[in-house]
Amino acid sequence: MNYYLRKLGFYLVALWAALTLNFLIPRLLPGNPVDILLAKLQQRGGTVTAETREAYALLLGGDSDSPLIVQYGQYLVNIFRGDLGVSVTYFPAPVTEVIGTSLPWTIALIGIATVLSFIIGVGLGAFVGWKPGTWLDSLVPATTLLAAVPYFWLALILVYFLSSSLGLFPSQGGYDVVLDPGWNMEFIGSAIYYGFLPALTIVIASLGGWLLGMRNMMVSTLSEDYVLTAQAKGLSNSRILRGYAARNAVLPSIAGFAISLGFVVSGSVVTEQVFSYPGIGSKLLSAVTNNDYALMQGLFLFITLAVLGANLVVDLFYGLIDPRTRARS
Repeated sequence: MNYYLRKLGFYLVALWAALTLNFLIPRLLPGNPVDILLAKLQQRGGTVTAETREAYALLLGGDSDSPLIVQYGQYLVNIFRGDLGVSVTYFPAPVTEVIGTSLPWTIALIGIATVLSFIIGVGLGAFVGWKPGTWLDSLVPATTLLAAVPYFWLALILVYFLSSSLGLFPSQGGYDVVLDPGWNMEFIGSAIYYGFLPALTIVIASLGGWLLGMRNMMVSTLSEDYVLTAQAKGLSNSRILRGYAARNAVLPSIAGFAISLGFVVSGSVVTEQVFSYPGIGSKLLSAVTNNDYALMQGLFLFITLAVLGANLVVDLFYGLIDPRTRARS
């Protein structure tokens, strides 16, 4: 119980630190964020008044003329009320609405691709590591080479061959624009069809890292005493592989998988940009380009919560599957 309480306490402190940094960073940037927001509004034909300036100052957590601690308190109150302000890039849409419309796309694409690359990579890595030195080992450098290729290069190559040359898949968008978004088979099928190339890019780029990491851990685990003891007992190879070697070798990969799941919310900015995919990554790029501080703060907050939440869940799960973790804490 003490192990779990310490973990919860640590992540609560980490959450408070992340919220504080999210509040301070825009205020440490050069220039006045409020003036930049008002300039963007004027460019879009909006009228700037004293009331408008005060309203935009509140978007960043409080009146810029008030003490910093007062702004910080107002910022925390707004956060817990779910009020993240109004996006300048997508004015007058609230930040929560902008994030809400793009978050499902990123979770569906990046989440599924990340899970698939983890399962395939770990599975192949366990199989290759079980028999090191075979012809299968010669395939490992090829997968790691693909992992070293930048996302946008790999995406452009897939677009050229599978979209432009062969015409098998669309090169841009998240669904057929003639369809109305909704929970029907036609729209879901279109979303899967349009998301295949972006997902394939992520799977290919991520597969090599999982495979190599699991392969190396398997080779190391096979020399452990408990594996040698299991072999001396005459247990079947499949049982030793699943119950002894792979079960322990996969533990470091689970920790890495937790971080990957947390960053699913942030999306793959480059991949989404290449494919013009309507996810969080493209929204984050737009927010940075347009100095949309309210949207940036909202996106960073969601990313932080996702990373901390994923790591907390895996830390708690880690304590269940590996009792040695609780004993050392």
